[in-house]
Amino acid sequence: MPFMTWTDKLSVGVKVFDDDHKKLIGTLNQLNDGMKAGHGKEVLEKVLAELVDYTKFHFAREEETFAKTGYPEAATQKKQHAELVKRVLEMQARFKKGELTLSLEVMDFLKDWLINHIQGTDKKYGPFLNAKGIL
Repeated sequence: MPFMTWTDKLSVGVKVFDDDHKKLIGTLNQLNDGMKAGHGKEVLEKVLAELVDYTKFHFAREEETFAKTGYPEAATQKKQHAELVKRVLEMQARFKKGELTLSLEVMDFLKDWLINHIQGTDKKYGPFLNAKGIL
């Protein structure tokens, strides 16, 4: 059973961003599976790096779309994105140094943040972007 499952409740109504969110969920599931299977630090480090890189890519894509469309909540989104990236980069650095292990607590934080961000903040941009012709 996956750690996190995509449902229609997570859809923001913009295909490219829904696809991004599905990829983030898939990578989070990979990380969780690797942790549960007891994979070594090198394997987990690689998947964590993929999660970090794709998160940055996704946030940049959202922010570029917000800038092009004049999305009024862009500043709030950008601030939340920056805060998560900062926290995850700190976790990643601590993991590389051996100061942090990937635990259920860390995984739950990432899952909760993703769910809350998508269902709270991201859901707001769907209708705005749809009205601008972005589906």
